Order: sequence, then C-alpha cells, then structure tokens
Amino acid sequence: MHVVMFADQHLESLGGAQVSMRLQKRFLERAGHVVTVVAPRLHRPAPDDIAYLDLPSIPLTLDREYALTWPGARTDRFVDSEMGARLPVDVVHVQADFWGAYIGHRFAARHGLPVVHTMHNRVDVGIEATAPFPGLVLRALNAWARRALPRRVAAPVEVRDTAPAVCDVDGWAYLRRLAAVSRAVTAPSGHFARRLERHGVADAVDVIWNGIDDDALDAALAAGPTERRPGRPRFVWLGRMSPEKRLLPFLEAVAESGIDAEVEIIGGGGQLRAAQRLIERRAPVASATFAGRLSYAETLRRLADADAVVQTSIGFETQGMTVFEAASLGTPAVVSDPDIGAELGAGIWTVPDATVAALSQTLRRATADIAAGSPVTPDASVAERFRQSSRTAAMVAVYERAVAAGR
Repeated sequence: MHVVMFADQHLESLGGAQVSMRLQKRFLERAGHVVTVVAPRLHRPAPDDIAYLDLPSIPLTLDREYALTWPGARTDRFVDSEMGARLPVDVVHVQADFWGAYIGHRFAARHGLPVVHTMHNRVDVGIEATAPFPGLVLRALNAWARRALPRRVAAPVEVRDTAPAVCDVDGWAYLRRLAAVSRAVTAPSGHFARRLERHGVADAVDVIWNGIDDDALDAALAAGPTERRPGRPRFVWLGRMSPEKRLLPFLEAVAESGIDAEVEIIGGGGQLRAAQRLIERRAPVASATFAGRLSYAETLRRLADADAVVQTSIGFETQGMTVFEAASLGTPAVVSDPDIGAELGAGIWTVPDATVAALSQTLRRATADIAAGSPVTPDASVAERFRQSSRTAAMVAVYERAVAAGR
C-alpha cells in the first residue's frame, strides 16, 4: 500500500504530531508499505529522506522552525508534478489542521483517492490560548476552509450534545468541514474521539493512540534502573514552552509548594526566558534545571529515571503523549487535565482544579508519597497497548476500510 501523508509542518520540526508521524512512517515502512510525506520545506538543516516531498514555503517563526505553504493552484501543480513519479497512491492520510489539510484534501479530490483524516488538535482551545482575537481567527479559518477545500461543505450536521450551541464559525464547524471531505476520521484518544462525535464532527471516530517506538521502549526498559536511584524526589516537565502548556503556573506551584525535590524542564519555546526569570525571582526550595531539547532516546531515559512526570495543560491536549510514554516506562504522573487522567487510568496524582494552589498541593502529596517509598503505580498494560507496532496495525485496518469503501 502507498500512503501519502500531508502535514502542516515538516516531520523534522519540533512537535508531538511530527514525532508521531515520524514513528508512523517508520513502522509503516517496516511493515512493507510505501510512505510519502508532503509538508512545507524546513528552513534549517534537517535529515534528508527520499520519502519527504518538501513544498515551497515561507518561514513562520523567527527561529525558522515552522513554515507555511499557501494552498492554491500553484501548490496543486507542484504536488502533482512531484508526485508523478511516485504514483500510484492507495490512500491519503491527512494529519494537518490548516494549509497541509487543504493541500492534502485537494490532492485526494483531484485523483479520486480516499482520505483518512487524523485530528490531532483542539483547534478552538489552541486558538483561544494563542490568538489575541480567537473569534475573528476562527471566522477567518472557516471562511478560508470554505474557499480552499475541494468542495463547499454544507451547513454543519446536527450536533448530538445539548451543551455547545450549533455554530457555523467556531472550531467544531471548522473540524466538521474537514471531516466532511474524509472517508474516515481518527483521533489519538478516546476522550477526544467522543468529543468529536458529540459535536457532530463525524458519526464514528476511530481511536488510535499515538504510540511509542518499540525499539526505543525496549532499550529504555532494558537500560532503566531496577531500583530507584537514591536522592530527592525527581520530577520532569516535558513539552513546548508556550502558554497553553502552562509551564509558568507549574513553576509558580513548585515555588509555592516548598517541595524539596529536583525539577527538570525538558524542551524549548517562547517562554523559556520567562521561565528562567521566574525561577531566579522565586528561588524555590526545589532545584530547577533547564535541559533544553533532547533526543527521543535521551528523553525516554530521563523519563525512566524520574519519579514522576508533570502534565499541566488543561483542555488543550488531544492525547497527552508524555504521560503515556512515562507510564510505559513505569513512571507515574501528576496530571492536571481530567480527560487525560481518565484515559490513562492508574498511576496518577490528580490535580483537582486549574489553580496554582491545587497544583502546589498535589506536588506536595506526590513528593511525600515518593519520599515515603509509596508512589502510585501505572497500569503495566499501557506499555504493550502503546507500542507503535500495534498502533500501526490498527491504522492499516482503517486504511483498508477506507479504500474498500470506495470500490
């Protein structure tokens, strides 16, 4: 089977969706499938891969990490020209929310190909957290989608949820437009899939977790300590340093809690300097170190060595990869998002609400449990259910169903 994936950002750029897609690509290839990945060209050095079809793009951020390709006739011609030697294609897998989605759906429509669309993001929550005028942005996105998608999508379908109002210009309307031109829709968690269904995005959404690299997991488990390394309780915070991830409230909670612990922050982003200044100003009892961006293998090693990973975003994540990676390694989590906590099940300290005080209290409880030698324990089955090999097999079944539906 030849699978063509479309993404908003190059797979070698930073981001959870990009990590997931790199894994999907590798395990699809390992299973004997052919993969082409269509995404904007990265404006910094990156590993070359014959599977990458890089689109002409312009940089979006000052660090040149992210880029944009404008969807339209010129891009359509470029994609068709570059894909000519790679045909035939069996299925298009769109894993994008914006320009990558438009480009992918237009390509599929021109060539009569089935589309599987994976929805990685809560568009409404993400825009509200990052845009100064989210309502205007969502109206503009819906208008853009009406123009750029391969056919005009009718008014949103009936919403099977009494809470949200039916709206043709909100984030759910936007996702409904994408789903309407897809043969199958998948989501990386049960809680997000059910939310998509309740808001009428699709009648049935397949739940396929973003997985963890089988080889990296086996290596991390083999190299991990059989017993806890002596010392103060060790917490890891991992992610992009942007407002919706709530790094700054976490560091405020570390200072307010007075915990005697080691806190390691892994990742980068626009709030790095603000986070460093906060630590300098508050001078918490806990030691706080900024590890920067680490390799995947090294990140897993740090997670395995930690006593707990801390998850702080609320309502934004559609899965929450970090806590699943940690649970696969036997490391429990402090969880702020109740949806993620419910999906993970065991092995968590739940933060009761979104306040710094509640997070501080939970950090104190976790620190005390760890110091006493009685931390919570993750569900051992997560490690097997989270392996990328099993996730790839599940996605191939969706591909086959989408292809068969068009025959």
